Amino acid sequence: MTTSSLLPTGAAQPATTLHNQPSPDYALHLQQARDTLRAAVAEFGSAQITQANSLGAEDVVLHHLIEQDELGIASFVLQTGQLHPETLELLEHVVQTSRVPVNVLEPVQEQAVAFVQREGANAMYQSIALRKACCQIRKMEPLARALQGKSAWITGLRREQSGARAEVPLRDASDTGKPVKFNPLANWTWGDIWHYIASHGVRYNPLHDRFYPSIGCAPCTRAISLGEDFRAGRWWWEDESAKECGLHVKS
Repeated sequence: MTTSSLLPTGAAQPATTLHNQPSPDYALHLQQARDTLRAAVAEFGSAQITQANSLGAEDVVLHHLIEQDELGIASFVLQTGQLHPETLELLEHVVQTSRVPVNVLEPVQEQAVAFVQREGANAMYQSIALRKACCQIRKMEPLARALQGKSAWITGLRREQSGARAEVPLRDASDTGKPVKFNPLANWTWGDIWHYIASHGVRYNPLHDRFYPSIGCAPCTRAISLGEDFRAGRWWWEDESAKECGLHVKS
């Protein structure tokens, strides 16, 4: 996928006005997402499910759907210690206003401090191995805590996001021994996401208005340009095949 349909040729405008043209199947996609969330609750019970909330556009849509349909699914946010100020501001708002519990998980501080002291603050740019070691401390270990004791989790993965995600199913139980992963937005387009946000007045990360379609840690995320892929701003100095932190890579 290219971003020729995502980015303007002129001055910056709010993402909700630029990209809110839904796909012809928007109503079907919306119903499919709601049905997938309800099916997850019916199968496991809301207490055994958690939503992975990165505070990106997809995840604020899912959080809103969970609240609107009163599904009682708690969410978690990985506060890596490297998030943009805009993301932290949105996190504060979500924690204060959410009608479902929001669990904020941070890395083990001793491990994070020791890594920076040993490898330097810019270690992620030196090699893929060091970048993944940073992700292990700041994302993967907290993720394991977030999923401990859970039977299933909800993610905002979409097939349109990248080639590596082109086959994302609505329900994924293929990672043996791990919680079942539900991807209610798997078939949604970027236009579907922004149509929902605009229609429901959902608060979103203002970095999206500055051409950050995919938002992670500040050192590892940049804005994208006309014609670049959706996730081109993530770990842009690495080979395309390496652009995952591990959160959605099967073991």
